[in-house]
Amino acid sequence: MLGEGRRRAERGTDVVAALVETHGRARTAVLLEGLETVPRRELVHRGSTFTEMDLDAVLARRPEVALVDELAHTNVPGSRNGKRWQDVEDLLDAGIDVVSTLNVQHLESLNDVVERITGTVQRETVPDEVVRRAEQIELVDMSPEALRRRMAHGNVYAPEKVDAALANYFRVGNLAALRELALLWVADRVDEGLARYRGRHGITAPWEARERIVVGLTGGPEGETLVRRAARIAARAGHADLLAVHVSRSDGLAGPPAEQTPARRRALVESVGGTYHQVVGDDVATALLEFLRGVNATQVVLGSSRRRGWQFVLGPGVGATVAREAEDIDVHLVPHEHAGKGRGPVRLAGSPLSARRRAAGWALALLGPPLLTAVLRPAGSPPSLNTDMLLFLALTVGVALAGGLWPAVAAAIAGFLALNWFFTPPVHTLTVGQPGNALALAVFVAVAVAVSSVVDLAARRARQAARAGAEAETLSLLATTVLRGERALPALLDRVRETFGVRAVALLERAGDGGGWVTAGSTGDAPAADPGSAEATARVGENSVLALSGRVLPAADRRVLTAFASQAGAVLEARRLEEEAARARREAEGNTIRTALLAAVSHDLRTPLASIKAGVSGLRATDVDWDPEDEAELLASVEESADRLDGLIGNLLDMSRLQTGVVTPLIRPVSLDEVLPKALLGVPEDRVDLDVPETLAPVPADAGLLERALANVIENAVRHGAGRVLVTASELPAGTGPGRVEVRVVDRGPGVPGGAKERMFAPFQRLGDAPGGSGVGLGLAVARGFTEAMGGTLTPEDTPGGGLTMVLALPTADARRPGGEEGR
Repeated sequence: MLGEGRRRAERGTDVVAALVETHGRARTAVLLEGLETVPRRELVHRGSTFTEMDLDAVLARRPEVALVDELAHTNVPGSRNGKRWQDVEDLLDAGIDVVSTLNVQHLESLNDVVERITGTVQRETVPDEVVRRAEQIELVDMSPEALRRRMAHGNVYAPEKVDAALANYFRVGNLAALRELALLWVADRVDEGLARYRGRHGITAPWEARERIVVGLTGGPEGETLVRRAARIAARAGHADLLAVHVSRSDGLAGPPAEQTPARRRALVESVGGTYHQVVGDDVATALLEFLRGVNATQVVLGSSRRRGWQFVLGPGVGATVAREAEDIDVHLVPHEHAGKGRGPVRLAGSPLSARRRAAGWALALLGPPLLTAVLRPAGSPPSLNTDMLLFLALTVGVALAGGLWPAVAAAIAGFLALNWFFTPPVHTLTVGQPGNALALAVFVAVAVAVSSVVDLAARRARQAARAGAEAETLSLLATTVLRGERALPALLDRVRETFGVRAVALLERAGDGGGWVTAGSTGDAPAADPGSAEATARVGENSVLALSGRVLPAADRRVLTAFASQAGAVLEARRLEEEAARARREAEGNTIRTALLAAVSHDLRTPLASIKAGVSGLRATDVDWDPEDEAELLASVEESADRLDGLIGNLLDMSRLQTGVVTPLIRPVSLDEVLPKALLGVPEDRVDLDVPETLAPVPADAGLLERALANVIENAVRHGAGRVLVTASELPAGTGPGRVEVRVVDRGPGVPGGAKERMFAPFQRLGDAPGGSGVGLGLAVARGFTEAMGGTLTPEDTPGGGLTMVLALPTADARRPGGEEGR
């Protein structure tokens, strides 16, 4: 955390250490040096004084990034919030980014697992949902042996505590188990990212990055055998994911009566560590295949068909169809004692049309034929079979349009009987006297059934097209919201509820392995408190589930539901990649600066040190008798080199202060005629002409920073200019813009090309004078940094006739904010 804070500060980010616990560790304290630290708040509790993060002070300071250690910490009573992670949420709400730390044993979902492993109860925990909202989670991984070596070396605990810690909590087995928990928890986020990637790129073929075994259940007695076989396959595959799915038909036919209730099926699956799902589909095999592809399954376990031999005339069966179309998914057909003994009775079920249309169709099918018969058969009316048959056919088509297949079939049968009884000679009997009339009645029934089937199929295709259009629109909306960065949990849950038309949606997290469930967020009326009470679920993470209440979802909706479950992490993954790219750029920049610094240290700093060493060694030599003049010359050389070395080190320190953002000017009225003479102390008097009016008004600045900036600019002009350097100052009154005071340093040297002027201010930049020039190339960079810290500017201009002019401008007192600025 401290390393990340220092890297961001070096890039110019405003970083403060809101609270960092060093616990007396020297190496941690060293990393804290140079970072601005917010003083802690003192609280008295039960007669003792404690310190906590001063949340109000951090909010008032409003940095870009705050470093907050120990996210799971419980605050001392009297604090604004009970937990430190709640303080962090307040900082995030205020627009302050936070970098924090957390041990794996403090995750709420792993708390009881850690207790069983280590025998220690962790009282301080953080909800997993809080951690998962982080834009980036970095796992700091270390082998148990390496951590124990650090402890043995005294890097973690005091020497008197090391032996007890290594023998108890920090045993190799404990650390290995905690390490595995952390790796699995973070790996789950990688799995979510993979699902989002597949969804964005339309990849439906399974990727075997992680084994997922799906067992298909019918509700029959063979279910227990299939679940246990699938559990053994999952265990052999290295604790793969196990999912069980039951498909309910919605195409007008339902399977045999289920011998197990959904609650029994769910309990059976969860007892072996799997998750239970229920979907609906027009065709069981198609719905099952859609589910397999939606969850990226790698293997599917199905039971051998219970059909008797003659029943295969109706179709190849679900197992054979899935095996033929599964492509890269491995299919296991498991034999069982109920195979080939019959499927049981088949029940009629619903229609693709709405309940209102079905009711209207049945009403018209029951009442239409009698009414039409009464209209067409008044007393004494001669029969007209062709006309009557066309009218009954029109009635049947109307019933099909209104109510679908089965009401239309009922209307066709009723029409056939009415035509035969009332309109086909001999009337009032079911006997047909003429072969032509019998053929006409048969054609009537065939046409009626065919038209009804076409209407039913059209309704089914219209519903599927509408579903596909809605799915495409939803996925498009999801893609745009991810690109816009919409990731608020309440908005996401509301969108899920609206998209699938369910009563309520809840995001559930497991309180511990084998424990209960905690609601991380919910919307709607009476959301599910656990996955068992929900009609549809989607896995979000290792210990989190999206639970929908209100209706069972079709299998085709699983892909969209999975996309919703994965959306929350999409922006996090993108930002993680951005952070990695930014880190790579920072490392490249850091390498460049380090290379320049090494070059500067190896040459420019060693040169004055060599002069000092030579002078002092010569003066101390006992075999040389120095006369006073030579001795004075050596002392002068030593003094000159020491001054030069002091200036170089001063510039290095100043640049370090600027890059870490710890320069805090003390702004007050400063007279230039007091600052300029001090800035010229290190410059030969015969090289500088000074022209500063005595009537020049004071400027609001920090006297020390202004002196250093002017000294660096003037020394640079003297070093590179030819002849004398002119230093002038003038006040420009407020006209179209604010008033300011300008100090111009004019030299008659070779000047600087236009494209290179801004490069002069880069750290360790010496244009054309290396290696012969002195200095490390920081003078102008420090001068500009100090000037801008005081609210001024330092810009280069060409000197008329040749040379370079540096213009240092500061706003006058009345150009600053109302009320002045005494310091910041």
